[in-house]
Amino acid sequence: MTGPREAQLIEATNMFLDARRTHTPFADLPTVLRPTSDEEVMFVQDQIADALGEVGGWKVGAASLQATPGAAPMPRIWMGPTGSMLAGDRHRFRGLEAEIAFLLADDLPVRATPYSYDEVYAAVASCHPAIEVLESGLMNPIDPEVRLSKDADLQMNGGFIFGPAYHDWKSVDFSQERVSLVVDGVVRVTATGSNTSGNLLRLLPWLANEGSARTGGLRAGQWITTGSWTGNTMAMAGSTVDVHFSTMGVVGLRFE
Repeated sequence: MTGPREAQLIEATNMFLDARRTHTPFADLPTVLRPTSDEEVMFVQDQIADALGEVGGWKVGAASLQATPGAAPMPRIWMGPTGSMLAGDRHRFRGLEAEIAFLLADDLPVRATPYSYDEVYAAVASCHPAIEVLESGLMNPIDPEVRLSKDADLQMNGGFIFGPAYHDWKSVDFSQERVSLVVDGVVRVTATGSNTSGNLLRLLPWLANEGSARTGGLRAGQWITTGSWTGNTMAMAGSTVDVHFSTMGVVGLRFE
């Protein structure tokens, strides 16, 4: 990306960063600054991620079993363990997604020969229940009219909370795994085998291979979270959130 268009997309980046830092969302980017392609979406994502420091991992998901996956970077500074308190001044939207995440033990650099399934999962240190917290610089990021702007804003990533490791994850039948999302003691969502991708185990090999042009390669210590099981559930200031997976365990957080 070069020339006047690069300058426009950097201006879009700064609008998103300012909106998040000052907690003043806007309806949408000015028309001339809106990304118009996946390439421009990824450019803005990368600029935002660079401004926020180390990339701690990637969110990857697909809308269905037939859909091509997509990915976005997750800043390390927005990650924390189960039980984390999320500061009120940074969280306005407070969307919640129950997810399954993987922690990498080894690098998976870009290479010409595709990684096999076994090679990718041999690089996994552990598997965890997780919550992705959704935030945005947009007032209403779930409005279909702002889809590309929303995607450019890190696909709404605003936090990542991981639970204890479940090491025997290869024996889990994720099509039968049950999940419940509880907000302030009230069960808001229950589901079984409900990961949006249809098969979350296909997502890491995709990210290591086809997705490597996006990631530049995966690194030891990065988290890979694999899409929602519960849709987008909203919380409020002061809410306590718990996610219970039938096999994978429990993860929780609290909003200040």
